[in-house]
Amino acid sequence: MSRPRRKGNPLAKGLVGAVLVVGLGVGVVVGVGYLLGGTSPVLVMPRCTANVDGSSWSLTPEQSDNAALIAIMTVRRGLPAHAATVGLATAIQESKLRNLDYGHSDSLGLFQQRPSQGWGTEEQVTDPVYATGTFYDHLVKVPDWQDVPVTQAAQAVQRSAFPDAYADHESAARVWASALTGHSPKALTCTLRAADHPGSVTALTDRIVRDIGELRVETVDGDRTVVVVDAASLERDDPQRMAWAVGQWAVAVASTEQVVEVQVADQRWTRNGKWTQTDDRAADGMVLITLA
Repeated sequence: MSRPRRKGNPLAKGLVGAVLVVGLGVGVVVGVGYLLGGTSPVLVMPRCTANVDGSSWSLTPEQSDNAALIAIMTVRRGLPAHAATVGLATAIQESKLRNLDYGHSDSLGLFQQRPSQGWGTEEQVTDPVYATGTFYDHLVKVPDWQDVPVTQAAQAVQRSAFPDAYADHESAARVWASALTGHSPKALTCTLRAADHPGSVTALTDRIVRDIGELRVETVDGDRTVVVVDAASLERDDPQRMAWAVGQWAVAVASTEQVVEVQVADQRWTRNGKWTQTDDRAADGMVLITLA
């Protein structure tokens, strides 16, 4: 498929040349779609998989979308990847990474936070950004939270009746956290059906601001629209890790935001579920996100 010309774009300067499905109780939708705009129908099982050091864990696109927020907010706050592991393990246990409008007693949302226990209003705890932010606000106040086991850190925040349950999800959470914080490049991929409607630059940039913050973004129009994101400002000392964090976040939210390609360095993801090497190369710290 042809790609838009990027000459003269200041942000794109430098462009040259056996899976274990996480048992989260959510069925994976199987449907017939047209992969990568082809004309022949193919069977596509929408799923997102993180694979680190031979350990693979898969989520549905809905779960992946929520995991992306939970992890990237630690990058935004300058927290270590351990925080993302704790956050993901907690949300897997509490809600199976779904933003629930029900729960035990008055528990709601990704983290099953209770308005009656001071976590916020019903509207607030069912807002994924608020719920995730307030979880981390509590986590960083736990003494030695960076050094204690994941389940102990999670329990110190949640005060659950099942304090050891979070440990059951540590392996999956650690793999996803490593990918979504950029420590494991090209470790996260999604296999998706063709986008069912055009992507929106406004929706994507609003989502970037919501999840990650005010990053420098520029749009390149051509055969398809490419949103170029400068991720380096998140941590100037390690721009490529930041690019991989934002790039794999973009893959994880691709189903929601109608993303069809993501490029970091000389690696490009497409909806066929693969990262492949390209002849051109994105500048350090830059992420190219192509919309349907």
